[in-house]
Amino acid sequence: MIPTVSIVGRPNVGKSTLFNRLIGRRKAIVHDEYGVTRDRHYGESYWNGKNFTVIDTGGYLPDDLNVITAGVREQVHLAIEESDVILFVVDTESGINTLDKSVAEVLRKQSKPVLLVVNKADNENKAMNAVEFYELGFDELYPVSAISGTGTGDLLDKVVELLPDEATEEEGDQFPKIAFVGRPNVGKSSLMNALLKNERCIVTDIPGTTRDAINSQLDYNGQTYILVDTAGLRKKAKVKENIEFYSTVRTDRSIKEADVVVLILDAMQGFDEQDKRILREAEKFNKGIVIALNKWDLVPEKDTNLLKEFQEYIHNKVLTLDYIPIISISALTGQRIEKVIQTAQSVIDQRRKKISTPELNKFIEKMLKARALPVKRGRQLKIQYAVQVKSNPPVFKFFMNNPQELPPNYRRFIENKLREEFSFEGVPITMVFRQK
Repeated sequence: MIPTVSIVGRPNVGKSTLFNRLIGRRKAIVHDEYGVTRDRHYGESYWNGKNFTVIDTGGYLPDDLNVITAGVREQVHLAIEESDVILFVVDTESGINTLDKSVAEVLRKQSKPVLLVVNKADNENKAMNAVEFYELGFDELYPVSAISGTGTGDLLDKVVELLPDEATEEEGDQFPKIAFVGRPNVGKSSLMNALLKNERCIVTDIPGTTRDAINSQLDYNGQTYILVDTAGLRKKAKVKENIEFYSTVRTDRSIKEADVVVLILDAMQGFDEQDKRILREAEKFNKGIVIALNKWDLVPEKDTNLLKEFQEYIHNKVLTLDYIPIISISALTGQRIEKVIQTAQSVIDQRRKKISTPELNKFIEKMLKARALPVKRGRQLKIQYAVQVKSNPPVFKFFMNNPQELPPNYRRFIENKLREEFSFEGVPITMVFRQK
């Protein structure tokens, strides 16, 4: 698992500017107005041979200034739960204020490493003035200018020194991981609990890779799985937006670590943009994907036609993801919950599938006879041969003349034909086209 660094502090000290500096591109919107950082900001960074995730907590606060202190403190508590190193940002221009002291008080009481970052120290005098922040009770401070980059190299050297190594494989990592993801209250935890209480399942608690959570080991039909529930944040928050932000971070991290992502939908609520984003994220990382329509016991007139209507409705929302299997379940009644594991195992098998080169090229020959490649710039496009260079997840390489001329609709045609011939249900396919 990639370690995580969170940036915390009161508003308008330059957290978003520092975030942009650390991830190496301008992703966060930076503005002097309080509360302008509203998007979910987290990105990947690399320094001195180490990868790590950076989280910008700037702006995840209510608009009511009367509860600003509660909001900042809540961000700090969540950052402590989710992070390996915390960057506490203050502002040398405005000096120490009571909110800085409030944050410092919380951070001093916990065991995670904290680096005090004195921002806007963009000249020698301001860097000298940074010493006043020793009053906050931390052993070291790092004067930086997030805008110009001054001092950020030394800061990053210290960050990577404190970061743990990426998690090595522990017990359970050799088993397939199934992550349950979805919006709040769709039944992720209920489904996990129903599976774990199933008399056909043998359950063992093992240390989880998501912080403040326990992943569960489940034995089903002779196969061991690791089930990951992404719903585990403790809600001591008065500020709902902070919880939602860290839940998004946790979901994305679970997707990256999973073999199969089970997107759970509430059959009574339908499918929205957040669900679509989760599917796109799972596809981007080439994960196996299953959609489970939960609370099917509440759907009136349950029959096969209704399920087909749901399937068509979802596939119409995400046209290029019509290869994803959609099943109906009820975590409350236990109806078809074993189907989740059975379908996930089927997707795992598809993900590991290897097509031999002769078989693949026989398929290509048949496909080209059914629909010839187009002529581009007066030249007939030709695929000489293809090979599957990787499985789990599957990657196909096609050798041809002028691959840059191959139109997107023909690429889509090849993928559809591959699925018709070899299935790959629930599995994103990567196709690479190279010059012969």
